Amino acid sequence: MARQLRAEQTRATIIGAAADLFDRQGYESTSLSEIVGHARVTKGALYFHFAAKEDLAHAILDLQARASQQIVAETEARGGSSLETLMRTTFGIARLAVEDPVPRAGLRLATADVPLRAPLRHPFTEWLEFATRKLTGAVREADVNAETDAPAVAHSLVCFFVGTRIAGRSLEPVSRLPRRVAEMWQLMVRGMVPVHRRPRYLALASQLEREITLG
Repeated sequence: MARQLRAEQTRATIIGAAADLFDRQGYESTSLSEIVGHARVTKGALYFHFAAKEDLAHAILDLQARASQQIVAETEARGGSSLETLMRTTFGIARLAVEDPVPRAGLRLATADVPLRAPLRHPFTEWLEFATRKLTGAVREADVNAETDAPAVAHSLVCFFVGTRIAGRSLEPVSRLPRRVAEMWQLMVRGMVPVHRRPRYLALASQLEREITLG
């Protein structure tokens, strides 16, 4: 049992070190030797758990997918409108990126050329499907203008969210991500939500940003 626990701890340490380097340097620019040094483990320990760098990236993306799916489940369990659920989910993923290097690295790996193995799906595919479903529901609930093209807006939303993190990586600390997500929603709410319903969702964006910033 003690040996199994040590092995699990070593695996988690390696994943954490790889995630930190992938996020800061990028997947292609990070070598296994650097990961070994950053994790302070032996090469033998790394190869015991991961045969290749691709396996490490896959493990990080899998953890990110599980964390995102948990956020979706939690936000949907709260009830609320489709648009509220979508907003809470994006801020929940932003919180993960701020607090945990593994989901943060997953955001960057999602834009890298990392082959995915079934049953893992590309995070963009899952996010697009979820956003499209919620935006379609928001149209039905009259929280979004009837002429809104839900799939097109979902695509823009996902690209906006991921692009904000990717572009901002070298310009500002990750702690600014909640502010950028709030700005994203302020723009989107003003562009697609009927005037009489905007105050509710603009206030929600500010509230969700504060919840992350204040911890």
